[in-house]
This record gives sequence, C-alpha cells and structure tokens, in this order.
Amino acid sequence: MELQPMIGHNLSDMQGLDRWTLDTGTNLMLVFVYRNLPHPPVSPSAPLSPSGALWIHQGVDRISLLPDNVLRNIVSRLPVKDAARTAALSSRWRPVWLTAPLTLVDSHFLPDCGARGPLALGAPSPRAVTAAVSRVLAAHPGPFRCVHLTCTTMNEHRGEMARWLDVLAAKGVKELVFANRPWPIDLRLPTTLFSCTSLTRLYLGVWRLPDTAAVPRRATFPNLLELGLCFSVMEDRDLTFMLERSPVLEILVITGSQTGVRLRLVSHSLRCIQVVFTYLEDIYVVDAPRLERLFQWSTFGGEDGSKGMIKIGHAPNLRLLGYLQPADHEIEISKTVIEAGTNKNIVPSIKILAIEVQFGVRSALKNVSGYLRSFPNLETLHVQSQIAEGPTGKVNLKFWQEGGPIKCVVQTMKRVLFYEFRGSRSEVAFLKFIAERARVLEKMVVVVASECFSSGDNVNAKLKPLTSAKWNNKACKLELFKSPRTEVASPLICHRLASDFFADPFDLIYYQESL
Repeated sequence: MELQPMIGHNLSDMQGLDRWTLDTGTNLMLVFVYRNLPHPPVSPSAPLSPSGALWIHQGVDRISLLPDNVLRNIVSRLPVKDAARTAALSSRWRPVWLTAPLTLVDSHFLPDCGARGPLALGAPSPRAVTAAVSRVLAAHPGPFRCVHLTCTTMNEHRGEMARWLDVLAAKGVKELVFANRPWPIDLRLPTTLFSCTSLTRLYLGVWRLPDTAAVPRRATFPNLLELGLCFSVMEDRDLTFMLERSPVLEILVITGSQTGVRLRLVSHSLRCIQVVFTYLEDIYVVDAPRLERLFQWSTFGGEDGSKGMIKIGHAPNLRLLGYLQPADHEIEISKTVIEAGTNKNIVPSIKILAIEVQFGVRSALKNVSGYLRSFPNLETLHVQSQIAEGPTGKVNLKFWQEGGPIKCVVQTMKRVLFYEFRGSRSEVAFLKFIAERARVLEKMVVVVASECFSSGDNVNAKLKPLTSAKWNNKACKLELFKSPRTEVASPLICHRLASDFFADPFDLIYYQESL
C-alpha cells in the first residue's frame, strides 16, 4: 500500500476500510512522520571513556574541578537517565543535574532505548514511559533544553498531555518535538501550547492544530525560529494564526497533510519554506523580504485535482526554488502567469532551480523554456527526468533551437545536474542544446538510471551524441555516475540540508559508482 492514498482523508473517510488496511496505512504514515522529525541531540548509545580514564588523572578528579556552568553544559548533553546518575558521583555533582538544562527523550525509556525505531500501531501503549516522563518533568525545576515526546498514544493520556504542556511552559522548554501515536489521527492540540513562549524550535506530528479562536489574542511564540508540521490537520485560519504569532520565525516545514494546504505568506523573518508530500492548493508569497529558499516537492495539487499554484510577489532575496513541474505547476509572478516563450515575468534573484520533467511527453516540455527564461541569472540547474506514463511525440535539438536563445543558458549557467538519465532522444537533445550554447558552463553531471545497466543497454552509445557535441565552453567537465536507485518515485533531496544556507540540498553526494 502506498502512502499517498491515505493522505488527505480524515478519520471519518476511512471507517469503511478493514482494520488491517487502516493499521498498515497508518503505520506507513507513522514511519513517514518519524523520518521527518528532527533527531534528538543526545543518544544513549554514545561511546563512553574506558575505565573512567578521563575522570581521574594521577589521583586528581579534574572534571569535578571545572566551573559549575561547564559541568551543567556537560550534563545537559547527556540522556536524562545518565544526567540524573551523575548525582551519585560525589557531593560536587549532586546539585548539578538539577540546575542543568536537560534533554528529555521519551524513547530512551523504552527497554531498547528506542534502538528498534518508532513503535508500530497496535504495540502496547508504553505506560511506563508515560509515567517516567511525568516523573522527570515533576522532579526537575527546569529549564528543559530539548524535549522529544513521540511514544505516547495521546488520546489515552489526555490528562498527562495537558499537564506536560503546562509544566513545559512553566519550566522554559526551548525545543519541543511532540508527536501523537494515533488513533485518532486528528486529535486536537490543547491551546496551552501557546503558553510555551520560550520555544525556539517546535515540531508537531499527527495533530489537529489548536482552535485558535479560543487562544488569547496576545498569545505569541516570541522566540520561535523553526516550526515543523508533520501530517497534521491545518485549517487555513489556524495555520495563518500560528505564522502571524511567530514574529521571528525563519524556517517553516510542512511534511504531509491530512487536508489541502494554502499558504499566504506575509513575513519579515521567514528565510526557508519546505512543503513536502502535501496536497498543495497554493503558495502565495505576498511579502517576504528575507525569504531565500522555497522548496516544494512531491506535492499533489488540490484535493479536487486542480494544479498547484505558486505565486511570487515581493521576495527580492529568493535564491533557491524547486522542485517544480513545468507541466503541472503554474507560477505567477507579480500577478502575471508565466507562459512559455515570453520574455516577461522574471525573478532575477534565483540562482538555483530544480525541475521535474517528463522528457517522453512533448506537451510536458513546452513550458520548460519559459521557465528558464523567467530566471535570467540562474547559475545551477537540477533536472529530474521522470518516466512518462504514456510517451507521446518526439523532441529533437531543433525543438529547443526554435525557441531562441535563453539568457541564463547563454550567459550565467555554470552547473547542470541531470538525474535518472535513460538515453532517450529527448533527454540527449536537451543536454546537447545546453552544452552547445552555455558560454560559462563549468560542469555537467549526468546520473544514469540503473535500469540502463540491468537491461544491458550500451550507455556509451546513448551518450555519444552528447560527448561528440560542439561544446561552447571547451573547459567544461562532463561527469557521469550510475544511479544507486532501482525505483524512482520522486527526486532525492536532503530536507535536513534545506535550512543550511551554505549548502545546495539538491546536490547530494550519494552516487555510489562512477562510470
């Protein structure tokens, strides 16, 4: 069973399915959610110093002589059970753990410390874990550096859930990852969440956002820098409310959705937006002067089958955009829709662009030139070749030449990375067009689909028209790799690199075998 058919349906829509189907689909969803939550900053499996060699040197306990603030820093980087055990070392250490900002990860209370991964649906509710979390929160005066609560079936422990949020708000939690193990999959989050004003990072998984109509108008997240929403129910007004009440928010991540997502962005702080595996109604960047990165990939358009719309208003610092699908995504710039073959509607700030293209479908290629003309200063282009469901029409070099010169290809494009190359005439024509016109192209990377090798195809023969082309820049390097992927459903992208503003998250070093 695929994950996609389960997305976008509320619990009431699924009651006609048998329990096995529900459990299987929900377990897939849970795996998806857990994979997209941040990793805890501490691990119970971290190696320890042998025989305490670092503790005692020539009879002197040098670590215990360190200043209190240094000892607290050490304890705050330990799993909570190990942090508490430091109190048994000596009288010097007894008060340290009570004053250190702790990291609490509930999976560390499982018998295997969470080594087997997330608990599957149907596994016994870990009541001992829930009780251990309550004890730690009650015993420690705070603050809490980081708290990961992902093991509890929240519907069975609503009382504990409400008290946890009260305590975390009172004790100054900085980072919170809060996931519900369904059923139900649309459990409403308490409005107490808005009392956690000390939060700098917040990730929520498998919830319905709080009813913001019941939230005091003065409620804000004054320190929140990063917000992640994973497979949640998001009504437009509640999502808008959360964004409006986060005045310094820099990173927004929406991974999966149970309903269609509409984003209307007016923010003077946002720098990075990620929308993944989501029914995307539209993204409208109204006014985002600091926005640098806009990611959307594996989105499905509206629930009614309509195309997803991306509107770009005021975003003068937008540098990176993708993955876009020229055949399926409409882009609107300054209220004018981009059309293939026009010289209007440009975004001069874009330096990195990633697109998905079905090269076997002639109609899917018509908008590609128009897309590229809209980004006249583009330096890096990532192209994911998708298998066409029903190939129609052939495209040769003349197809690209007839459209005339493309400014970014001729003047600014330095790197082209082409993924899942299968050697089709259309793919070769596109790459040859760029090679013969790009004046400043420094590198072209071609990742050949693994199926080309398993089928016994002569890869060199397929690449010969490209290697024998009259390259405009004779110094350009052509690098070939074999793709490690046997099935390609969507592009590879590292969402954890997305907010690394010095990295290109589309440019992954994952190729295993050079040709």
